[in-house]
Amino acid sequence: MASTTPATGSFPSPYEVETLPGCEGWEEMYPYYGRFLESRREADEGRFWFWNSMHFPEPMPAFDVVCIDSPYQGIGSWQNRVFAVPPAMGIDWRVVNGYIYITGNPVLDPEKVAERAEVFQKRAGYYYENWDELYAKWRSNMEQLIKELSELEVPDLPEYEPDAVVSGEQNTSFYRVQDAYSRTLRMGDLMWQHHFELLLLGYGAYATLAEFCKANLPDIPDQHIAQMVAGIDVILFRPDQELRRLARLAIETGVDGAFRQGRTPEEIDAELATSEAGRAWLEELEKVKEPWFHMATGDGLYHFYRSWLDEPAIPYASLIGHIAALQAGQEIERPTEQIREERDRLANGYRDLLDESAQSTFDDLLNLSRKVFPYVEEHKFFCDYWFLTSWWNKIREFGALLARNGFLEDGEDVFHLARHEVASALDELTLTWATGGKPAGPTHWPPIVARRKEILERFKEWNPPPALGTAPEKVMDPTLIMLWGITDERVRDWASQVDGGSSLNGAAASPGTIEGVARVVRSVDQIGDVREGEVLVCGSTSPAWAPIFSKISATVTDVGGVMSHAAIVCREYGLPAVVGTGRATSTIKTGQRVRVDGTNGVVTILDEDGDG
Repeated sequence: MASTTPATGSFPSPYEVETLPGCEGWEEMYPYYGRFLESRREADEGRFWFWNSMHFPEPMPAFDVVCIDSPYQGIGSWQNRVFAVPPAMGIDWRVVNGYIYITGNPVLDPEKVAERAEVFQKRAGYYYENWDELYAKWRSNMEQLIKELSELEVPDLPEYEPDAVVSGEQNTSFYRVQDAYSRTLRMGDLMWQHHFELLLLGYGAYATLAEFCKANLPDIPDQHIAQMVAGIDVILFRPDQELRRLARLAIETGVDGAFRQGRTPEEIDAELATSEAGRAWLEELEKVKEPWFHMATGDGLYHFYRSWLDEPAIPYASLIGHIAALQAGQEIERPTEQIREERDRLANGYRDLLDESAQSTFDDLLNLSRKVFPYVEEHKFFCDYWFLTSWWNKIREFGALLARNGFLEDGEDVFHLARHEVASALDELTLTWATGGKPAGPTHWPPIVARRKEILERFKEWNPPPALGTAPEKVMDPTLIMLWGITDERVRDWASQVDGGSSLNGAAASPGTIEGVARVVRSVDQIGDVREGEVLVCGSTSPAWAPIFSKISATVTDVGGVMSHAAIVCREYGLPAVVGTGRATSTIKTGQRVRVDGTNGVVTILDEDGDG
């Protein structure tokens, strides 16, 4: 066990966290390597583990672990084995009571850092020099992968094979089922390979700009550096942009009366279908759906984050809100021009403070950041939303196959089996289908599923600590710093925080100060509870939440850095934001009045009462 504690402080030992009552045996849902094992206790207790509530805010179902393994395989491969990012290798993960904790693997040997720097400069330089061509190729690869996924057939198991098998034109159904499942998993892995190919370079360009600015402009705030690359125009904002356009169209064509609070999409569509103008509006909606309704309701990494196509209540609720705002004479567009004016004002002002030789370097680094940074947000539409929502639906087809054959009570239960357990169930299903034998699966799997559902529900009652283990002396991984906001200062804040108190500190993500009523949102299904003018308090946000940013007044998150999605979106909407507070959702109550100072990174609770 680690015997010393760095000056930054420490957190509860992961080995001392107790299993919740009634959840005994929860570990079987997760792979052995994702647990805090006694065999590596000394090493793991000496490391800093933080709850990745940005990507995994809810307890993790067994199958969804694939969206832990594959992403960290992907980011580790590009960061450590391809680009050799000098100070960081990859990310390790562990699970505690169903919640996912992660830590970075730093490179501590100065000689190794120097060696990796040479590799990084050469390979990253190639990407930066050929960015437009490589990005076009990347987008083509993703579009082809999405097409391939949509065309993949999950066959049924017929009483007798078709004549095409006899003639040799088609493989047997047992092989086709097994091949389809294997291909589905491998397509998921390939998506994660594509996901991280350019992402680290987006962060890298920004990190280089930030490093240069701090070296030559010692007093520049992190927030101003971030603002200098704001005002971006990426396709990730397009779905909400299309909703705003449709809202205007509804008013212009006189069909806005159909969009009333509390009505379902089916009720709205039924009324629109009764008039020529309404039918024309619905036709325009159909044009928008492909591809923009492939937007997800959350960050995409859980199977229950469905697309707008599957859950139209989300975009329809946004349409109702946009139409109501327009009817009240309010502005619903992002203040892009003002953001860009402030961006250019800051950039020109800081440039003037540099000498002539430094100005040239500043221009190059700023232009590169603005060129490559949009990918940091844009990749999410293709990967996390369009692909993943379609991919989860493909897994549902295997669940439906198992349910039709009695292995599961409901097709959705497939997500309570680990991916290798699904493979095992499919093995037995195709075996007994082929031989006519009696399967054990129909009595084996349903009790396991029922127990896991019960455990996950109990896990939801737990409030995970923001961090476990030993705080690091120095945080060096640029991804941890920019995306998750894990900086030396943040770690010290988390370690020194105690329950109670009226203020929280975090990263100053987007400037401005606002006072308002808090709305604590712990899961994506609570988004609809957010009311006009409220302060959104959450673990983190994703770009999928964009439609609510036109109604809130500010954002506060538990985790996140200046390059997190919450920070980026708030800057684009001109909303104050404080991210990475560590404990906002456990400290602030819905209904409390709070002051959000996004310029200085401070959140103050102004009253003690809330409606909880």
